[in-house]
Amino acid sequence: MPKDTRTGTARAYAVENLTCGGCVARAEAALAAQPGVTGAVVNLATRRADLLIADGFDPVALIAAMDKAGYPVRPVDGMTMRASVGNLSCGGCAARAETALNALPEVLEVQVNLALKRADLRLVAGADWASVAAAMDKAGYPVTALDAPHESAPSELPEDEAGPLRRALVWSAILTLPVVVMEMGGHLIPAFHHWQMASFGMFPLHLVQFILTTAVLAGPGRVFFRLGLPALLKGAPEMNSLVVLGTSAAWAWSTLVTFAPALVPETGRFVYFEAAAVIVTLILLGRWLEGRARGQAGAAIRSLMALRPDTAIRIAGGIETEVALSELRRGDLIRLKPGERVAVDGTVTEGETHIDEAMLTGEPLPVTKRAGDPVTAGTVNGTGTLVYRATAVGSDTVLARIVAMVEDAQATRLPVQSLINRVTAIFVPVVLVIALLASGAWLIWGPDPAKALVIGVSILIIACPCAMGLATPVSILAGTGRAAELGVLFRKGDALQHLSKVDLVAFDKTGTLTEGRPAVTAIEVTRDCDEATLLSLAAGAETASEHPLARAVLAQAKARGITPIRVERFAAQTGAGVEAMVEGETLRVGSRAFLQGAGVAVPPTDPSPATEVHVARGALYLGYLSLSDPLKPDAARAVAELKARGITVALLSGDAEGPVQAVAKDLGIDMAHARLSPADKRALVATWRAEGRLVAFVGDGLNDAAVLAEADVGIALGTGTDVAIEAGDVVLVSGAPTSVVTAMEVSRRTIRNIVQNLVWAFGYNVALIPVAAGLLALFGGPFLNPMLAAGAMAASSILVVLNALRLRRMEAA
Repeated sequence: MPKDTRTGTARAYAVENLTCGGCVARAEAALAAQPGVTGAVVNLATRRADLLIADGFDPVALIAAMDKAGYPVRPVDGMTMRASVGNLSCGGCAARAETALNALPEVLEVQVNLALKRADLRLVAGADWASVAAAMDKAGYPVTALDAPHESAPSELPEDEAGPLRRALVWSAILTLPVVVMEMGGHLIPAFHHWQMASFGMFPLHLVQFILTTAVLAGPGRVFFRLGLPALLKGAPEMNSLVVLGTSAAWAWSTLVTFAPALVPETGRFVYFEAAAVIVTLILLGRWLEGRARGQAGAAIRSLMALRPDTAIRIAGGIETEVALSELRRGDLIRLKPGERVAVDGTVTEGETHIDEAMLTGEPLPVTKRAGDPVTAGTVNGTGTLVYRATAVGSDTVLARIVAMVEDAQATRLPVQSLINRVTAIFVPVVLVIALLASGAWLIWGPDPAKALVIGVSILIIACPCAMGLATPVSILAGTGRAAELGVLFRKGDALQHLSKVDLVAFDKTGTLTEGRPAVTAIEVTRDCDEATLLSLAAGAETASEHPLARAVLAQAKARGITPIRVERFAAQTGAGVEAMVEGETLRVGSRAFLQGAGVAVPPTDPSPATEVHVARGALYLGYLSLSDPLKPDAARAVAELKARGITVALLSGDAEGPVQAVAKDLGIDMAHARLSPADKRALVATWRAEGRLVAFVGDGLNDAAVLAEADVGIALGTGTDVAIEAGDVVLVSGAPTSVVTAMEVSRRTIRNIVQNLVWAFGYNVALIPVAAGLLALFGGPFLNPMLAAGAMAASSILVVLNALRLRRMEAA
């Protein structure tokens, strides 16, 4: 799998005025043209741009350039800080200071508090505070930073996109209905037509239609003109431009027929006001339904954000005060009452309770928490009361990092989207040419020149490439959102695509397929040692180690009441063992190969699936401890389901041959490799990739970082607050092996959904543009009514979005 070689710092922006794939391509081109921008990816579904920036990047110049290009941007990340403001003596001063701060390009948001003489600011990421301070000195309201700028928390909940569209749709429908009734009612019911003519006459009816249609175009429909006309004038027409041209042509022709019929041939004295009004109404209906659907597709972000409480009870100087989350700082003491959500990550200092961590681990049973235990933001307290010390706040909490990861996944773009954007960028100009040629041909050679207008408008409307632009991003939005709810977090977009094609999944053993909490099951000693001494030496050597086997040895010593011996100069050798000094002698604790490599004679032992931890003091071998690590309950089912999908399963472990083969036999894994260092694992994965296999590696995300990076898709398992977010391309929050199957199913179904959307979107345009151009009419068939064209165009986008929403019904494996 090709790796992304672009370099730079990531920066995210919200982008306005995006309505189709052509808009995306033009916005990307405008962003990429800015100095210091080394990469730009724009997502239509999330209206977000992800940039890679390097030296020379000017955020102020970028915002100005994108305003000029017609696609305004605003940062969705940034820095927050608090500052004191001088010379504030009245409400007018506060207002002027706030206005002065708001006028600075470095400031995104600001609130000035007169009573506290304080300003809370959100700044552009990387903003120069010194320039802000200098500008405010000049304005007469000097500012002094009360805390250093720090990265803000993830972006707030998205704005209600459907609300304004719904209001515009309602007004458009109210104004359009009388126009349709007057015009189409007469066609459907001849008696109604005769009654209108006898009661009002043709000109008054056309005049009313003119007034109502003009109101539709100038009111609810002005959004198309606001976006489409500038693009047209710049020579870069897009979807809105097609709507503007189509509705304007219908309106202009009808207006001419209404007020100057003598200028129009008698055979063409028909008005198409109803077509212009209905086109606007139907497209607004389609956009409203798209907006609602996108809101449903993005529900994962909102549900995650909703896990954050708005306030917390901070303890300072023995006084408890309810404060906003933004006011909490690392090191603060926080009171957690029964039933409340944990506000930020922290460590319990007093009290005991049970906390529901299902949002992180998927485990239904609450976890006991007491002094020294970690707590995670968003988890729910039971009936007890705790006091905990904040260890991570804002964007540093596990919940915030998960939210940010889901946002990044939803904003990602698969390689196929780049091709789609290039196609849609040239699609609109091609459609304009087709519309011009087709309508011109019918005007010159057609039996009814008036049909040229119908053909031109129909082509312009039906060819809007909305469905093509939405086909990929809306599926990613729905798929990754549902995946997050199932505990699968995609950190990189290409992982979503490549995981669907993986044909070999390699698992780490300890902590991945097994519980990772081995226990000492037997102790064997030589005649030169006894069990208590051996356990004391082993525990002493393992005191500084974080390995699961070390924790098992220490737990056994504690259970027997044995004090670990005091050691010096501790040194660990990854995947092998540890060395330390005891009374001038070298103490070695680890694998058979580790001791033998140091010249210690290790006697043979009977074959056993248990892990053996051997102990030697100097050159004297003292014995070994047998440890067993139970399999996770769902490990066998995960392996069986992967094999049922035709995927090869392998086991890569640094453990000894006995326990590795025992686990492989229990799980039905045919390819099992033992005694592998992290470098050995990486080399083996590289060999498989060189053979043409697409490999996913599943590990704990901590000591397997190298092999996770080497694999085509690195899948990191993590539990609790120790979610290995930075380790892999995909993170399985619960740590359950069956989550691997869930991740692959999400990937496969999302990619399949994208293919379905693309087939429909491209097929729709390929099939209906010739129909709109009058192909059927050449053989005696009907012309395509512009109103039906508008309905078909709206329906195509809605069908694409609704198809993507089916991904919301995916269930965990």
